Amino acid sequence: MSLKQKTKELLKRRAIAEQGGGDKAIQKQTAMGKMTARERILALLDKDSFHEYDLFVEHDARDFNMDKKVLHGDGVITGTGTIYGSPVCIFAQDFTVAGGSLGVMHARKITKIMDHSLKMRVPLIGINDSGGARIQEGVNSLAGYGEIFFRNTLASGVIPQISVILGPCAGGAVYSPALTDFVFVVDQISKMFITGPEVIKTVLGEEITMEELGGALVQAEKTGNAHFYAKNEMECFDQIKKLITFIPWNNGQKARAFPPKEPRKEYKIEDIVPSDPKKPYDVRDVIRALVDDSDFFEVQERFAANIVVGFGRINGETVGFVANQPLVLAGVLDTDSSDKAARFIRYCDAFNVPVVTLEDLPGYLPGVDQEHAGVIRHGAKVLYAYSEATVPKVTIILRKAYGGGYIAMNSRHLRADFVFAWPTAEIAVMGPEGAANIIFRKDIKEADDPEAMRKQKVKEYKEKFANPYVAAAKGYIDSVIEPETTRRILMHSIEVSANKNVGQPKKKHGIPPF
Repeated sequence: MSLKQKTKELLKRRAIAEQGGGDKAIQKQTAMGKMTARERILALLDKDSFHEYDLFVEHDARDFNMDKKVLHGDGVITGTGTIYGSPVCIFAQDFTVAGGSLGVMHARKITKIMDHSLKMRVPLIGINDSGGARIQEGVNSLAGYGEIFFRNTLASGVIPQISVILGPCAGGAVYSPALTDFVFVVDQISKMFITGPEVIKTVLGEEITMEELGGALVQAEKTGNAHFYAKNEMECFDQIKKLITFIPWNNGQKARAFPPKEPRKEYKIEDIVPSDPKKPYDVRDVIRALVDDSDFFEVQERFAANIVVGFGRINGETVGFVANQPLVLAGVLDTDSSDKAARFIRYCDAFNVPVVTLEDLPGYLPGVDQEHAGVIRHGAKVLYAYSEATVPKVTIILRKAYGGGYIAMNSRHLRADFVFAWPTAEIAVMGPEGAANIIFRKDIKEADDPEAMRKQKVKEYKEKFANPYVAAAKGYIDSVIEPETTRRILMHSIEVSANKNVGQPKKKHGIPPF
C-alpha cells in the first residue's frame, strides 16, 4: 500500500472516529439544545488551534457484550489549543458515545491530558456531559474517577482548573468539578447532584425534578457550587474566555497586563456612597469607579450576594476584589458569604493576584439559625484566608467597620499591607445605638426623659468613636483619604507591593476551619 493510500485510509478512519456516536446520536444531542463535544471545543478555542490526541483509543471491556461494541474515542475528546493565543489543555465528554459514560480508557485519556497540563503549567478546561460511571466496567470506572480526583488535588493552586457542566453530572462525577477552581453552568442544560430524583423518591419518598434538584440556577443561587451562570452555551464560552484574560497561566506567573484605561465617567466615586450610614448602595458601582474601563468581572454573582467578589484591573494589572454589599443584609458576614470570600481570597493568593477589600459592614449576622449552621467555623475561614495570604493586601474602609467584622475584613491585625479609611468610616466594637445602650444603661434608666438621654448618649458615642480618627491615632489606619483619591492610592499601594516577600513558619500545611 502506497503512502497516498495509507494517508487516505487514515483520513477515512479519522472521519469515522470524529463522528462519535454517529448521525442519529448527534441529532438526538442537537434536539436537546446541546452542542456536540467537538463543536464545544472548537467554539471555545481560537480558530484552527485545536490539536486532538488519542482519537483512536478504544475501550477494552469484555463483560456484558461490551466486546461487541465500538465506542469511538471511548466517549471523550482530549487535546490542546489556544485561547487568545495562549495554550490550554482541554477535554470534553461526548454524550453521543455511550452517554459519555466513564470507563477505564475514558479516564486514562482525561488523566493523560491532566498530567500534560500540570507538566506544561497551562490551564485545564474540562467539559462535563456524562451519564456517570460505566456500569459494565464496574470498579474500573470508580478507579478512573479516583485517579482524576487525585490529579485535581495535585494541580490545585498550581494551574487554573475550569469545569464546564454542559449536561448531566451525577454521583462521583460531581466531585471533580467541585475540586476545580471555577465551575460554569448553563440554564436548562447543566445538572449536578450526588443522587438523582429516582433515588431520592425510592429512599425518601420525595418527588423532585432534575432541574429543581440540581439545575443551573440551583447551583448558582442556592448551593454555591457554580461560579458562573449563562443562558446558553455560547454565552458560557464567552465567560470562560473573559475569565482567562484575568488570571495567570500558573502559580509561577502573574496575570497578563493590559494597557491602562481610566474608569468610565458615569461612575463618580464621591457620588456613590451616601453619607447616611443607614442608606444602602451598590458596592459594585464603587468597584466600577476604581477599575480600568469600569470593567468588573464578578464571581458567584448569584450566591451569597451580601458579599461581592471578582476581578478587575487597576493600571492594567489584575486585582481581586472582596467587598461587603450594603444592598443585601446590610453587607453582614454569614456562613455562605464567609465561604465565598475565603475561597476567593485563597485563589487570589495561590495565583499572585493582589486583593483589594472594600469594607462596609455592621458585623456577623446574628441569630439562632446562623449559630446552629456554624457561623463561628465558617466566619473563621475569612480570618484564616486573609491571615494566610501573602499577596499584596489593601483595605479601604468606606463606612461601617464594627466588631468582629472590622477584624475579619483584612484589618491591620491580619497583616494587611495598607489600610485606608474614608472620612465616612465608623470603626468601633459595635454600632453607636447598641454601644450607647450598654455603656450608658444606668444614665438612661435614671434620667427624667430616658429617650432624650439615650439620643444624647448615642450622639456622644458617635462623636467620640464612630469615625476613623481613633483607629488612625493608634496606627491601625495608615491614612484617612478623600474618596476621589482612592484609585490613585490603590495604584500606588499595589505598585510598591509588587515585590512583597513574606517569611512563613516552616510547616507541611495549615489546618483551615473547613
